[in-house]
Amino acid sequence: MQTAFIFPGQGAQIAGMGKEIAQAFPAAAKIYQQANEILGYDLSGLCFEGPQEKLNETIYSQPAIFTTSAAILEVMKTESATCDITPDVTAGLSMGEYTALYAAGAMSFADGLVLVHKRGTAMQAAADATEGTMVSIIGLDDEKVAALCEEAAEGELLRPVNFNCPGQIVISGDIGACKRAVEIAEKHGAMKAVPLSVAGAFHTEKMNLAAEDLKTALDEANISDIDKVKVIANINTEFYNDAAEIRKGLVKQLVEPILWQNSMEKLLEAGVEKYYEIGPSRVLTGLMRRINRKTRVNNVSDLKSLEALLS
Repeated sequence: MQTAFIFPGQGAQIAGMGKEIAQAFPAAAKIYQQANEILGYDLSGLCFEGPQEKLNETIYSQPAIFTTSAAILEVMKTESATCDITPDVTAGLSMGEYTALYAAGAMSFADGLVLVHKRGTAMQAAADATEGTMVSIIGLDDEKVAALCEEAAEGELLRPVNFNCPGQIVISGDIGACKRAVEIAEKHGAMKAVPLSVAGAFHTEKMNLAAEDLKTALDEANISDIDKVKVIANINTEFYNDAAEIRKGLVKQLVEPILWQNSMEKLLEAGVEKYYEIGPSRVLTGLMRRINRKTRVNNVSDLKSLEALLS
C-alpha cells in the first residue's frame, strides 16, 4: 500500500499551533528552537501565542507553517510507534511544497526554512508594489469560473489560480476586478464568493518581482536530486526528478496556477491509498473529502491527533 504525506500552505496558520506538541515532545521543541536561531526572531512565540493578525502576515505565516509541519514530522520520525510510517510520495499545497521537498530529503530543514522566509518576504514586497487580492469561488466548475473572471475583469487582471477541489476555485487579480467578481458571482451560479485576507494577487504575473528574487535564492540554495521519495509538482502534476527541475518549479509556482485537485487525482490513479496531512489545520483533509469521498486522510495537526496516531 503506497503512502503519501501531504502538507498545508498559507492560510493554515492559527495562533497556538504547535504549542502543546512542543511542550509534550522535545524533538518538536528542538525544531522550533532551531527556527528561532535561523530566523533571528521568536517564531515559536508567534506560533504559540500569536497575535493572529501578525501570524497572518505573509512574511511570518509561511515560515510558521513550514516549521510547525516540520516539528510534527520530526515527532513522527523519532517516536517508535510512528517511525516506520514513511512516504512513497509527498505533496504540498503551494508553500507546502517546500515541506514536501524537505520530507522527501531534497533539502535540509535549515535550507528549507531560509527559502520559505525569503519566499514570504519577496511575495510581500511584490504585493506591496502591485496591489491585488484573491477570492474563493464556491460552487462553480472550471468553465463557469473562467466566464466569471472574463466578465468581471473589464480589462483588469483576473484569473483562476488555485484549483483546490470540485466546486472550490480561487481567483486572483486586481482589487477592482476581484470586487466585481464577488458582486456578480451569484449571477453566474456560485453558492458564494469569499474575499481572502491575503496581501496580493498570488500566482499571477503580479508576483514576477518575487519570482526573480526567489530564483536568485534558489540558485544559491543547497537542493538535492530526489532519490527514493517522489514529490509531485503543483504546477503541472509531474513528479520532480532533479534539483534543476525543483528550482524551476518553485519559481513558476509563484506566477502560475496551483493544480491541487489534479495532483491528488493523479496520486489516487497511481494507487496511493494512505494519506497523512501533517501540519496545522485540516484544510487538505477537507479538500480530499471533496475530491474523493472514499479516501480517508489521517490528519496530524495538533496534540490530540498526534497522540491518537501514536497510541
